Amino acid sequence: MSTFTIGEVKKTFSNGEIEEEVLKGVNLSLKEGEITALVGPSGSGKSTILTIAAGLQKASGGEILFEGKDMTKMSQEEIRHIRATDFGFVFQSSHLVPFLTVEEQLELMLDVSETKISKKEQTTAIADILKLVDMEHRKDAYPSSLSGGERQRVAIARAIIHRPKILFADEPTASLDTKRSKSVMELLQELTRTLNLTTLMVTHDEEMLPYADRIITMRDGYIVE
Repeated sequence: MSTFTIGEVKKTFSNGEIEEEVLKGVNLSLKEGEITALVGPSGSGKSTILTIAAGLQKASGGEILFEGKDMTKMSQEEIRHIRATDFGFVFQSSHLVPFLTVEEQLELMLDVSETKISKKEQTTAIADILKLVDMEHRKDAYPSSLSGGERQRVAIARAIIHRPKILFADEPTASLDTKRSKSVMELLQELTRTLNLTTLMVTHDEEMLPYADRIITMRDGYIVE
């Protein structure tokens, strides 16, 4: 079942009198339980399509259908609500709050994600997620004492603690060595299938592509393969 459809999406950036068309009509459907990887050279438009799909910037044309509703026609408040409740984000850097423990990072995410659950339910949810990402033994640790791979595992836990439907991953392994990168991708693959997530990932690392269910190649603002 497709829960997210990108239809004829275009994006033009203006710099004074010069306009640059970065996306030239992109069509893409994402499916539950699958990792879709966007690849392509720098400037191909892959990161732009991810940020537009995630509601972080507006398209110049086309439609973004999430559960049958066009996000391009929504208000900023409606989009903000979807990002808080139905979307999860993992980036190249973990962006963990330095003065919060692993457990506190997840508590904060549950608060900002507008998840209406009790403190007891929060405690259970956090314990369950930390077990899923194999970080329960580090719940009281601060980011400074974690390895790069551990920080990214916490970032993934934070992205899915509120049980989103769509997970956006922008170069999630770019700051890691090969061993830790593979470990993170194995985790993303397992969570995507176990939690039936719809995962859209941008990557430049070809060694990570075997973990994807579909590979979409972009070049010059188009999908070419």
